[in-house]
Amino acid sequence: MVSPAASGGGNAGLADPLLATNDNSEGARHVFGAKAKYWVPADEKEIAASRECGGEDGRPLLYRTFKVKGMLVNTYRFLNLARLTAVIVFFAWRVQHPDSDAMWLWWISVVGDFWFGLSWWLNQVPKLNPTICIPTIPLLRQQFDLPDGGSNLPVLDVFISTVDPVEEPMLHTMNSILSILATDYPVDKYATYLSDDGGSLLHYDGLVETAKFAALWVPFCRKHHVEPRAPESYFGVKIRPYMGNLPEEFLDDHGRLRREYEEFKTRLDALFTLIPQRSEAHGREDAKGGGGKATWMADGTQWPGTWTEPAEGHRKGDHAGIIQVMLSQPSSEPQLGEPASSDHSPLDFSAVDVRLPMLVYVSREKRPGYDHQKKAGALNVQLRVSALLSNAPFIINFDCDHYINNSQAFRAAMCFMMDRRDGDNVAFVQFPQRFDDVDPTDRYANHNRMFFDATMLGMNGIQGPSYVGTGSMFRRVALYGADPPRWRPDDVKVLENPNKFGKSMTFINSIPVAANQERSVMSPVSLDEPATTELADVMTCAYEDGTEWGDGVGWVYDMATEDAVTGFRLHRTGWRSMYCDMEPPAFCGTAPINMTERMYQILRWSGGSLEVFFSRFCPLLAGRRLHPMQRVAYTNMTFYPLSALFVVCYHLLPLMWVFNGQFYIQKPYPTYVMYVLIIIVSNEVIGMVEIVWAGLTLLDWFRNEQFYMICATGVYPTAVLHVVLRSLGLKGMSFKMTAKQLATGARERFAELYDVQWAPLLIPTLVVIAVNVVAIGVAVGKAITWGWSAGQVVEAASGLMFNVWILLMFYPFALGVIGRWGKRPFVLFAMFVAAFAAIAAVYVAVQAALAGNLPYFQLGHRSIGGAVSLASRRV
Repeated sequence: MVSPAASGGGNAGLADPLLATNDNSEGARHVFGAKAKYWVPADEKEIAASRECGGEDGRPLLYRTFKVKGMLVNTYRFLNLARLTAVIVFFAWRVQHPDSDAMWLWWISVVGDFWFGLSWWLNQVPKLNPTICIPTIPLLRQQFDLPDGGSNLPVLDVFISTVDPVEEPMLHTMNSILSILATDYPVDKYATYLSDDGGSLLHYDGLVETAKFAALWVPFCRKHHVEPRAPESYFGVKIRPYMGNLPEEFLDDHGRLRREYEEFKTRLDALFTLIPQRSEAHGREDAKGGGGKATWMADGTQWPGTWTEPAEGHRKGDHAGIIQVMLSQPSSEPQLGEPASSDHSPLDFSAVDVRLPMLVYVSREKRPGYDHQKKAGALNVQLRVSALLSNAPFIINFDCDHYINNSQAFRAAMCFMMDRRDGDNVAFVQFPQRFDDVDPTDRYANHNRMFFDATMLGMNGIQGPSYVGTGSMFRRVALYGADPPRWRPDDVKVLENPNKFGKSMTFINSIPVAANQERSVMSPVSLDEPATTELADVMTCAYEDGTEWGDGVGWVYDMATEDAVTGFRLHRTGWRSMYCDMEPPAFCGTAPINMTERMYQILRWSGGSLEVFFSRFCPLLAGRRLHPMQRVAYTNMTFYPLSALFVVCYHLLPLMWVFNGQFYIQKPYPTYVMYVLIIIVSNEVIGMVEIVWAGLTLLDWFRNEQFYMICATGVYPTAVLHVVLRSLGLKGMSFKMTAKQLATGARERFAELYDVQWAPLLIPTLVVIAVNVVAIGVAVGKAITWGWSAGQVVEAASGLMFNVWILLMFYPFALGVIGRWGKRPFVLFAMFVAAFAAIAAVYVAVQAALAGNLPYFQLGHRSIGGAVSLASRRV
């Protein structure tokens, strides 16, 4: 009999990555790390009842709930309330004292202060009840794993989406697939679907090579309990602790498989030249292709997708639909491999289950004249195709650059879906995004820790986290638009209006079957002619005409951020979501470390968020099923770019210092400064408390502050402009796809961090930096020219501190602009000092010239001090 570990149904011999057992303290320490001392169990009564009687139906509780300790969270709430009081008092004082050197600017600043106070409060309110839920995987095994090595876990479909094998390096995509094929979930209970939205033969042939290599990689992972199970990441670290049971065989197996992996990568790279050479060798021209040369498959047939040399019916946005089962559905019985031999298997798999999960290639039909809705459209096609093949009640989706970093991830998500307390009302489980190959200081806040480790924990204590587009497990019927059980009357069926799903009766008949969350047997896959015809039908462009796909069914259309609005639609319907953070992280991916690429990514997110706020999905218009605090959270997440209009005004205020000798935005000035300092200091204190319970560092918090300021000057105003253009019926901005980091190459590590890609998006931030540099230089020049009394120094100090603070906030941006010089931060410091000195010298020279003396550059042997003295006497 094959052990559960050898068959892919368990992880015997490997310490569970969660260790979240019923031992509260030990589980918390392992998952929380250093912040464990700030969190306490919040479900002890439920756990005690479960231990005593096994629950109402004999099933154990599959996850634990933890809250922040009372003293810490109450301190956090009190500080927020105190700051809110200070903001209200400050605003009232300003309204009662309408006194300024420029009243038009006073009005702008008052409205801005009100907006900042409102947006800050909306941001804080959802975080007042942070909650962490820890899956108890040992109890999931206890409930669903069978003594013979089998399992009653539900069937699962896995979606991966990709478009371009160059912009989204194919090696990333294939590593993602390999990690999925090797994950610790019963091999006969999940199927993987790769959506190639570009219809590229590169992806198809790459998947063929991946399926071949998986025959070695997957049994190797099972035999030696490898973590992580993406070979690029696994082999990228020289030393890892061995967690398997066969150390005497490991070194030989590891070395052999590493060589096999290098050969696999070579074959993938070779496809970029092999496919054009193969097509050229055929020496044929397709008359239907307008004279263009056809792209040929390895079996001697023409590729129905996009050709290397585009032709009619074979170019991006115009090609036939393609579906191919690359790995068939495995049997339910373990299949042992062969002993090591030179002819068949280079590794000894005689005691290892060598079955591979089902793997399917999908490329939907695309034709001119149709809006294909990008990623959302591709996911909806995957939803329909998978319903006709495996029809799993649960779905998990990935971006092509994310891989499974913890082989227990699928089981962890199932703990929330199958928990007897409220699992059937959970629409999706969201994992945090974690990234490889981000520079050590995280210059552009790619990790986004304040959001994933603070805001999402706050939302987890309300109605659940938002959907972030990848690393999410869904309940299929929730995506179909069904109401959650808590809002569904007993006599109402899941399928009420079949017409909204289209005309495919096979698909419609699959919906009630998918509603059975405990279905643990995958239906046999048949690709006979009727089934193939049905599959082709649900992949056509015209299938969704007259249906609710993209609105009430599936992923939502016509939004740049289809992920956030789809999650909101589910919450609005009454579903809840759960947040699952694991150690080690469940999934890892790549992030754009180039500044311009990162800013374009934020532009798409912020522009899409603002679109949601001004659309029919506005959180303020949602019904009573949306929790009030969840409404607040979504409101803040969708309208935050509007704050940029006031941030830019404040950043340009130093211009008043340049053109005016003295300028006060609010009088009496000392009282104004006192209020501002109280509000700023209180905000920083709140931030310090927040990073304590969230387990973050000062650098995480500071990078978040810096990148918010950077985006608020260039990215968010552009997002606002996009929405204004859209509201006027114009096209708006074109959001470019984020280019991923190259997987391999001769370039040094983090080379993209120092590449300068000039774009109009950078100009506003450059202007703000220039304004503040000039303001500081002019201040130095004024001090040299006129001299300052002690009182003037005190008054000028606050303005100069503001200038320096702005430059500090824009420090990462400035490093990015100077390119490779950014490797030496002291160069940037020297440039700033030189700029201050040059501007001060120019100011002194100009004042000297205006005072009737020779310009500075004609003074010759005279000192700057002499010129200043002459100018002072003249004045």
